[in-house]
Amino acid sequence: MNFNPFEILKNADTIKSQMNKLQEELRSISVTGSSGGGLVKVTMNGQFEISSIILDPIAVDPRDIQMLQDLIIAASRDAYTRAQECLKEKLGPLAAGTNIPGLNFPS
Repeated sequence: MNFNPFEILKNADTIKSQMNKLQEELRSISVTGSSGGGLVKVTMNGQFEISSIILDPIAVDPRDIQMLQDLIIAASRDAYTRAQECLKEKLGPLAAGTNIPGLNFPS
């Protein structure tokens, strides 16, 4: 595949517009990860920003703060994995062969 930097410059406005549209799409993606059988739920967007954490009152035991911390971490990881899968599905054809940190797209 030949790479022509002048072609990119020629299409800079189009590329910028597409990137802005993609950023909006990433913000609109919402995935929820959970842990502890649903005791902790973490929701994040396609930019990996956490938008909410929901805790079942049963999970909030002042005698076992470590367990709650572990559940929050596990739910966050689950949400992150789900967001990655969603992005791979959405961006796969566009990003094939690119090296985006945190995402592995096949060539």
